[in-house]
Amino acid sequence: MNEQDNWYDFENMDTIDSPALLLYKDRIIQNIDQVIGMVDDVNRLRPHVKTNKSVNVCRLMIAKGISKFKCATIAEAEMLGLAGAGDVLLAYQPTKSKLERLLALISAYPGTKYSCLIDNAGTAQMISDATVDAGIMLPVCIDINAGMNRTGIVAQSVMSLYNLISELPGIQLMGLHAYDGHINNPDVNVRKDACEKEFAAIEGLRNEIQSFGNEFPLLIAGGSPTFLIHSARQNTECSPGTFVFWDKNYHDNIPEQHFDYAALVLTRVISLPAEGKICIDLGYKAICCEHGLDKRAYFINAPDLKPIGHSEEHMVLDAGANHTYQIGDILFALPLHVCPTVAMYNNAHVIEQGDFTQKWDITARGRELNY
Repeated sequence: MNEQDNWYDFENMDTIDSPALLLYKDRIIQNIDQVIGMVDDVNRLRPHVKTNKSVNVCRLMIAKGISKFKCATIAEAEMLGLAGAGDVLLAYQPTKSKLERLLALISAYPGTKYSCLIDNAGTAQMISDATVDAGIMLPVCIDINAGMNRTGIVAQSVMSLYNLISELPGIQLMGLHAYDGHINNPDVNVRKDACEKEFAAIEGLRNEIQSFGNEFPLLIAGGSPTFLIHSARQNTECSPGTFVFWDKNYHDNIPEQHFDYAALVLTRVISLPAEGKICIDLGYKAICCEHGLDKRAYFINAPDLKPIGHSEEHMVLDAGANHTYQIGDILFALPLHVCPTVAMYNNAHVIEQGDFTQKWDITARGRELNY
């Protein structure tokens, strides 16, 4: 982790209203270079774009040779089409209305190969009927429940769906997909043991599929915590996403990965309500609040400040009895969870070589762009 003093400062910060999302472009590029260096082939990377939701950030990855991506919403899928991505997996099983939007995207962006997830026979049949009517072939991945119990089917139930998909017109089996966000122990050895235990049945399934004369199937697996574990598997694509910006939670809980912080929220002191207390403009609407008050923001230029109150537009901090903070002072908040924090902003202020230079839209923060 590159933590030189005051790396977050820039010359024209007074020109930015607060709260504001800041993206440090040079650090984003460093993180992209680093993630590419962590795999033996850039084609083994399929980054998830739910963290950045930005056509500009995706284009930085594409410029570095990353061509495959994973997303969770149709808006993110469209953003990737706009960015010129070559291969996009909608890591979500579509309902009928979502499938109609996906088919519209396929027509609108013929240079992008789109695919999606399936975990049941009814959805497989629905997709087959729709793609036959549309005169297209849609690649699909079978979604496997790797122990998170959120979506997918257990490995032991995959073969019947695999055989059905192989017979249905209009869909083409691309591979298997498994997300294991529940495997996140800070001890990398404990995490690795848990991952290998959960994926033993999936590896057995892949061998079984191969034993019937098929190619050893592609597996798209994991997120950030298990990225390096899955990168050692045969014919496997890995889907880290947070690496482009990084955040305090992953810094603390994935200590073996050394990405640079590249996204902060600029916030200002707006009131001195009582002795020892300051109030800043970092409310619920400005930073992710899924965890407790002590796990929402870390103030990178004032690490001793402690949040003691939070509401829609305000955060109250304990600054100590003899603090010297004044109204208008700037704080740089490092999100504990950067992905939903980014989604709160229409745009980001881009910092390059010590200056705010431009704004980038957070293109896919909503659920719809055009489709």
